[in-house]
Amino acid sequence: MVAETKISSPVRPAAVAGSFYPADANELRAMVLDLLNKAKSPALDNVRSVIAPHAGYQYSGLVAAHSFRTLRGLPQGVYTVYLMGPAHYVPVYGVGLSSARAFETPLGRVPVAQDRVERLLALGGPYHLADPAHAPEHSLEVELPFLQTVLPQAQIVPMLFDSAADYTRVGEDLAAILAEDPRGLLVVSSDLSHYHTYDEAVRLDRAFLNAVITGDISQASSGEACGLPAILTAMTVAEILGWRAHLLAYRNSGDSGGPIWEVVGYGAVAYTG
Repeated sequence: MVAETKISSPVRPAAVAGSFYPADANELRAMVLDLLNKAKSPALDNVRSVIAPHAGYQYSGLVAAHSFRTLRGLPQGVYTVYLMGPAHYVPVYGVGLSSARAFETPLGRVPVAQDRVERLLALGGPYHLADPAHAPEHSLEVELPFLQTVLPQAQIVPMLFDSAADYTRVGEDLAAILAEDPRGLLVVSSDLSHYHTYDEAVRLDRAFLNAVITGDISQASSGEACGLPAILTAMTVAEILGWRAHLLAYRNSGDSGGPIWEVVGYGAVAYTG
């Protein structure tokens, strides 16, 4: 596939406001603040990356808040967030970037770091523009209201992954970029196991999260997570740069009122370095 390099599209509008999270700005802002205040994440120094789930806020919002609460401790300023998640609807054949200048939510627009997008496109390989995949995708969008609240000056590099993504190559590329930029962050959007019974989900998810926390990429690669390539990418970056992983929270949809015979797992992890 020949990579496109022209950045021209204006704004990527919200696709799931009113379903995954409230469409009303005041209601959304109040919900995000309430979730952040309820989260009991430890105080961590120099957070460089988080993993957060991306289901509807009524199911996974509290777990996501544990991750984003750790970013509240960072000095305010302009951060570049490499926002990585799975492409659920349209294949991207590697890593799909966006030509949009901003992503919109009810809380406003989050600017895209177009120079960083162009830098990745110039590397070739797995990187190319994939606007049709970004248009309906919820995995990145649902993280934005949290990001807008804790780091209001952040700019993003939207990155969608599928199974064709070479996480070793992408991890090495991002490690080189982040080693030069102390204001660069990784945010990984991923749910964990899908549609197992409650007890089986807990068993599978705990084993997977243990592999993530201990940095066992080989073991994690056989785990179950919809954003697995993005998680393995973050683990590769952490291994190269010497980041340390911290488990912040684990729940599943059965803990949030969903049926316990068919649950989806949610985990929150932060990396410091």
